[in-house]
Amino acid sequence: MKVNTFLKKLCLSAVLVCSINSVSAAPTVIPAMPELAAKSYVLLDAASGNVLVEHNADERLPPASLTKLMTAYIATKEIQSGQISEKDLVTISEKAWRTGGSRMFIDVGKQVSVDDLLHGIIIQSGNDASVALAEHIAGSEEAFSGMMNTAATRLQLDNSHFLNATGLPAEDHYSSAHDMAKLARAIIYEDPEHYSIYAQKEFLWNGIKQPNRNLLLWRDKTVDGLKTGHTDEAGYCLVASAVRDDMRLISVVFGATSEASRAAETQKLLTYGFRFFETKTFYQKDIELADSKVWKGEDSQVKVGLAKDLTLTLPRGQIQKMTAAMILDESVVAPVKKGDRLGVVEVRLADEVMHTADLVALHDVEEGGFFSRLLDTVRMFFYSLFN
Repeated sequence: MKVNTFLKKLCLSAVLVCSINSVSAAPTVIPAMPELAAKSYVLLDAASGNVLVEHNADERLPPASLTKLMTAYIATKEIQSGQISEKDLVTISEKAWRTGGSRMFIDVGKQVSVDDLLHGIIIQSGNDASVALAEHIAGSEEAFSGMMNTAATRLQLDNSHFLNATGLPAEDHYSSAHDMAKLARAIIYEDPEHYSIYAQKEFLWNGIKQPNRNLLLWRDKTVDGLKTGHTDEAGYCLVASAVRDDMRLISVVFGATSEASRAAETQKLLTYGFRFFETKTFYQKDIELADSKVWKGEDSQVKVGLAKDLTLTLPRGQIQKMTAAMILDESVVAPVKKGDRLGVVEVRLADEVMHTADLVALHDVEEGGFFSRLLDTVRMFFYSLFN
């Protein structure tokens, strides 16, 4: 089991600060996370993306029905883009009907809405529903797997490769705990409306009511997703997410020994994370943080901010000790394009820099006229001379 290097650095620095300042309160002591009964696991803070705990998190393993997270993700993106509609009726092919394993129990030749199929995939883990929806989106399951791998590349899931929409065993079909955590993060933040399906405890279709296999939905009211998986090859797997005190964590467990074990080991991860860590957003993206001087431009200043939120996950008790400061470049010369790097934000613990983020231009500044550029050339000379 490994703890994120950045967090290790924070813990060590906190101990150093307290050793030289006897009046400071003692930092929270973070015990080592005990090894879990699983082949691979990871605990991720959803807001910052920081990995808090991991064990073999990038190992390529069979993902079983966790694969359906990608199937559902692509389906919801297709809905968002208008390529398909939730009201579309899908004619169930014989291939989808014959697909083995966990089922939604749809009938060959019948028409089922995209919305019902999506519920059948997420809640009932229906292999038949997964194939049917894949065929509706891409024409065939094989073509759909190409869309899955394109999405995996875009999301930087470097240890994932998909050959089908179900997760049924196939050579060269694999993923990793870390990749599944990143995929879950995309599902949560890119389409919160459809994410609510993952919290539903049961779904009735064709007269058959089937429960969501995520036992934590019944045991922990803070858990609101995501997906279970199981094959003999993969063992018992679970991707889960929970929110407590405005902090969301994502946990992934691969290769547990039983349905009860994957729930218990996941609960250990979540409990550990919420007990010993907290998350803070120091600055939000696209918000003006300062004005930077611009030379030789139509405007003499440009607004600067961050391209993405500066959010960090810290050991509990450290947030009040952290400070953030902006350092602006002094020789910014037009033209300036939106997104150009114009400085840096430093997050410090005492005198040590723990994290940095680039400050960027929030808008363009065009080059000024000939005489204003000439005048600024003279001004820059004297500015550099005396500074």
